[in-house]
Parts: sequence; C-alpha cells; structure tokens
Amino acid sequence: MIRKYAVIGGGIGGCSIAALLNAHGEDVVLIEKEPTLGGCASTFIRNGHPYNAGATTVAGYHEGGILRRVFETVGVTPELISTDPAITIMHGQKNCKRYRHLDRFIQEMEQCYPHPKHGEFWQLVHTISETFYGMEGYYYSNRSWLKKIVSLMSYFPLLRKFRPYLLSNAHEFITQFYGDISSEFIDFLDAQILIVTQATSEKINFFTAALALGYTFSETHYPIGGMGAVCDSLTSKIPDVRKECKVLTISRDKGIYTISTSHGNIRTRNLIMGTSHYESSTWFDDEEIQNYYTKFKFLDNHQSAFVLYMTIRSTEHFGHHYQLIADSVLPFTLSKSLFVSLSDKNDRQMAQEGEYRITASIHTDSRYWLELSSSRYKAQKKELHDLLQGWICDRLILSNDSIVESFAATPKTFSRYINRTQLGGNPLTLSNLLPRLPSNDTPIKGFYQVGDTSYAAQGWPGVVMGAFNCMRLINGAS
Repeated sequence: MIRKYAVIGGGIGGCSIAALLNAHGEDVVLIEKEPTLGGCASTFIRNGHPYNAGATTVAGYHEGGILRRVFETVGVTPELISTDPAITIMHGQKNCKRYRHLDRFIQEMEQCYPHPKHGEFWQLVHTISETFYGMEGYYYSNRSWLKKIVSLMSYFPLLRKFRPYLLSNAHEFITQFYGDISSEFIDFLDAQILIVTQATSEKINFFTAALALGYTFSETHYPIGGMGAVCDSLTSKIPDVRKECKVLTISRDKGIYTISTSHGNIRTRNLIMGTSHYESSTWFDDEEIQNYYTKFKFLDNHQSAFVLYMTIRSTEHFGHHYQLIADSVLPFTLSKSLFVSLSDKNDRQMAQEGEYRITASIHTDSRYWLELSSSRYKAQKKELHDLLQGWICDRLILSNDSIVESFAATPKTFSRYINRTQLGGNPLTLSNLLPRLPSNDTPIKGFYQVGDTSYAAQGWPGVVMGAFNCMRLINGAS
C-alpha cells in the first residue's frame, strides 16, 4: 500500500498539517517516535508526575486567531483556560503584570518603569500587532526561483504598510523613540522579545520586536492536562497516528518515499517532515535531499534550552507564568531571564490538590553541553539546576521542604528524546528574514517541511501559519 501523505514528527507543526490534511479528506499517516505528541510542546510522565517538556503557553486561540482557525477547520475544541495577566515579570523589586487590556497594562508600566512615552509606544506596538494579524493573502514558496519571486510579491501590501518598521533596527528605534531610557527597561523588553523571536532587540527589526512585545495583547491560554493534551485533541480525528514508531532511514525511488521504522516500512508519495532542518538529514542517503538540508545549515545558531522541572506542595495561589530577570547573564546560559510556568491550581490532570508542576526554561548554547566529559557535564548540570531552583524558591517564596521532586534537562537530553538540540526555531534576526528562510515546500517533488525551523518560525501561531502555508502550496501543486 502506498500512502498519499506521511508526516514525520508529532510536534505542533506535524500535528497541525496532518490534522488539516485529514480534515480535507486526504489519506495521511502521522509518525512519532515518543509515546506522546507535541515534541517541544509535549507532556511527559516521570515518577507518575506529568510535566510540560518545554513550551507551556497556548497563543493564537483568541477569536479570529490562527490556532482557533486550525481547530475550527479540524472540528474539535481544546480544553483551555484564558489567562490574564499572561505573565508576571519579576525584575529586581518590581512585579510587573502583562495585562491584555492596553490601558491597564500602560498603568502597570507607569508604576514599574515610569516614562511619559509609554502610552504612545505601547499604542504603536498594539496597533502594529492588531493590523498585522488582520492581514491575509500572503504566502511563501521555495519550490523554484520563479515561485519564490511570485510568492514574495504577495507581501507587497505588508511591506507598504510596515516599511518604516521593517527597515529599523529595534534597539535603535526604541532608544530613539524614548530618548531617555534605562538599561533596566531595555532588559525588561529584551527578556520578552527573546521568548518569541529567539533574539534580542539589537539583532532584529522593530516590526518583529513589536509583534513579540504585542503577543500578550491577544488572549493567551493555559492548557488543561498539559500541552500534550492540545496536540492529542488536534489529532483526535486522524485514523492513523503511530506513536512509539521510530524512523530509522528514509529513501526515495521513482517518486516514492520509503520510510523504514521500528514497526516496518511505510511507502508514500508525499513526505512532510515535522522535524528540525538541522538534524533531519541523518535519515537520508539521497544526495539531493542531503544538499537541501545542507543549504540551510547557516541558520543554525546552536541556540537551545536548559529546563528545570519541579513538583512543589503549596497552599498558595500562583499565576500560570512568571519571568524572572537577573542583573547579568546566568552561567552556562545565553540569558538574564528565566521563564517559569506553573500548572493551574485546579488542573487535577496535571497535579493533585495542594501540588503544582513547574517547567522553567532558559536559553543556552548546545555547545556548552555536548562536548563535555561525563563528570564535567554532571557537575555543570547540577550547578545550574541548583542556581535556578534557588532563584525560583526565593522569588516565589518557597521552602526546600515544599519541593517534592526536582530535575533538569539539557540540550543533550532533548537530543535523546526529540531528536534535536537546537530549540526555539530560527531566530528572527535581520539576517534571517525572508527570502533566506526555508519554506514549507522544497525544489524536491513531494517533499515538504513544517515546524519552527521553516516558515513562519516560532510558537503556536508561527508554526500553525506554516502548516496553513504548506496546505496552500500542496493544493497549488496538485
């Protein structure tokens, strides 16, 4: 039997494109090597305790949002809780809440980082975000130079509207806009920009920075049962989802792809990789496909994550998300900020009454971890684990006695479980924007790619946008 579509990788991208294909009546099989779906946004079990592996925030499910659109297309409804404020930023003695309502958030800014330009600046950020997400019609193809040029022409309305911000360095724009600005406020902005773009304001344009800073003005959500439950819901109508199915090799002959797995071979006319551009080539001996992946190696900045997982007992009420900002970059990391997520107090699927699950992540470089001796690796991992645990306990006022379980994951851990060390996708720097990014189609017939290392980049909205883009390209090619 030859399948029409096979999707490798059950992350957000793989789940989204497989669900969309199935919703359009196409024959599709989804292949995932782990027992759970989600990849970087999965939920795993350790010692009977569920934890979110990395991503913890559902964005884009607001009315009219792109994630809402994919679920409506598929015909299922995820179990989500709206969050407001989206994040509480703990910076020195400040606790600044990112409220959804613009005026309320500006009041919060005035209290935490007083400045007469806040109203004008955040109104601009809000307007850019709202206008951009209301625009449609643009798409991106990389099948050939002609198709690339034609697809780039679809961006002309966007370029006309946002040209001044697309051509402005974000750091320079912000400092010129405010005039008198403190390094503390820049750290506040950069900590949030880094979450979304995987880069700081010095390396991106202001348009990208505005979208990153404006994402909390749209409704964000907490997933009941963890992030993996969202992917389970999204794929619930697909007849053929193969978990714990490890891909061994992939070959191509006469337009047919043969996927050798731990549970036998799968043959398909169209192959969609929901995997990282930087680690996918190892499955192929096809020279054309190898060369395709090699072409995008320059985008790999080796950025990854160190993640701390904790179970705590507490009668206190906590928010879903906190961001802790330090005065300097933490050892063995690339960042001053730690993103801390807690399970909902009433989410019994994640934790029993009186307990919380914590996932806390910070940016690091995979090379800080992959080339160490075994003894040095263990010592470095413990040092950063203890530092972050102590920081969280200090800021959330937790005693050591409240900790039930605590452990950490490094880039080496993620390589073992989700086949990738580069996490977060392509940084949206000035040197990495279109047309240098890989698209969801390729010059190779029947070969497609989704996920955070292809168009349109990070997070639920970006990856789902890529899945819709992929569907458009598939339909245009059929």
